[in-house]
Amino acid sequence: MLYLYFVLLAGSLFLLVAGIVEQRRHYAALHSIPSRVLVNGIRGKSSITRLCAGALRGGDLVTVAKTTGTAARFIHPDATEEPVYRKFGIANVVEQIGIVRRAATYRPDALVIECMAVMPALQEVNQSKLIRSTIGVLCNVREDHLAEMGPTLDDVARSLCRSMPEDGICVTAEKERFHILQEEADARNCKLVYADPEMVTDEELRGFSWFTFKENVAIALVVAELLGVERKVALQGMYDAPPDPGVLSVERYAAPDGKRLAFANVFAANDPESTLMNINQLLDLGAIRRPLNVVINCRPDRVERNGQMGEIIPDLQPDNVFVIGHPSKSAIDAIPAEWRDRAVDLGGERRSADEFMPALLGRMSDGSSLVAIGNIHGQGEELLEYLAELPADDSDADAAEPSPAAVPAQAPRMDPYASYPTAYEERYQASQTQEIPVVHLPAQPGGPYGQQGQPGQYQQYGQAQQPAPAPEPYPYYDDPFFADPHEPHHDGNRYPTAEGGGPTPRR
Repeated sequence: MLYLYFVLLAGSLFLLVAGIVEQRRHYAALHSIPSRVLVNGIRGKSSITRLCAGALRGGDLVTVAKTTGTAARFIHPDATEEPVYRKFGIANVVEQIGIVRRAATYRPDALVIECMAVMPALQEVNQSKLIRSTIGVLCNVREDHLAEMGPTLDDVARSLCRSMPEDGICVTAEKERFHILQEEADARNCKLVYADPEMVTDEELRGFSWFTFKENVAIALVVAELLGVERKVALQGMYDAPPDPGVLSVERYAAPDGKRLAFANVFAANDPESTLMNINQLLDLGAIRRPLNVVINCRPDRVERNGQMGEIIPDLQPDNVFVIGHPSKSAIDAIPAEWRDRAVDLGGERRSADEFMPALLGRMSDGSSLVAIGNIHGQGEELLEYLAELPADDSDADAAEPSPAAVPAQAPRMDPYASYPTAYEERYQASQTQEIPVVHLPAQPGGPYGQQGQPGQYQQYGQAQQPAPAPEPYPYYDDPFFADPHEPHHDGNRYPTAEGGGPTPRR
């Protein structure tokens, strides 16, 4: 028995020492990255992460980024990317340790990383132990994850504030609950900066080759300015940044019966407010038009969300409402009675797209639009697979607005275990390699600098620093998780700063 106690004691001491070593190693990697931006919120985190990274790259800051949205991506300083491998396909906040270690090998000026925690306690751990951000981003407060962070939107706002950096800076575009964020920021001695969407002009927004919102661009511009990047180069960096696979997009297809349709993938905006905002933006821009058809994908573990999608049908005023997934009744019953006769139940627990798609397309008229809402998983993925195999419809190409911004070609590093449809990934990769001419838009004057915390203005803290030139090539170190044999070794000398500092110029 004494021997067993000795083994238990020795094992406990070994785990303690190993934990201390791992913690010290992680903190050393963190402190070698001068600026760390943690992006949190309900909607648009992945897009904002990419925009911030693009803006900083535009200012010649060596920047590494990581997203967690539709498909988790590790984005290299040259804007190429690769999927984040997850054993058994399970996401865990502990993966941030490996991401930080991988990022530190580049000796970057900045790391932009999306918060992947939902539980409030894990959000706090993600900030205080794993990332220790110098700049936090809290993009918005929407009606989602109420079971974990709610039950009210005020509770959601306070839960998200757990990712605010103490003695740091937090940037937000949330206006309705700005006062709550200000209270939480004051408690953490954190400077809260409001990113006014009106600082982004319509001309600047048209420079993107995909659909995004002024709120997202405004946040990225403020983050870039805080790190000393000028507005003009920050915007060009955002134009050049590749979009997220789950970004709001519209594809045009030719159905087997000869009908033409425009398909809008709005699965990523799976709360009512964001869904309406996305669809209204597409209608206003003319990317989709009426007659409008809506397909709601239901999931058995998102019954409340299914009902929320049904409740917004009167606001969309569609000609047909197709309900797929399971249980479809949860969405149909939530549709108001005067609109329920337009609902078509195509759901089923294991029904394939080959069964329900012919019936769906058969009820649509030629030239109409189809909008997919709800949750992508399950039959939503099958719907995307089916549509991705259809031939593209180029008859409307002249009517669409040209996309002036260029998207850089992507390196073929895709993981076959990525948890989204293969055909959808292939179409995404194909879109990334198209040659589109670059149009450099004229610089827009920056907005006024006001007092900290005043909506409608944003404030610059400290003197803007001149960004250091990026090392060529990037350093390579042996890493059992992320080692890339195609990257050469480099012995560039970079000097880390104390935690919370800005970009450090090279000597």
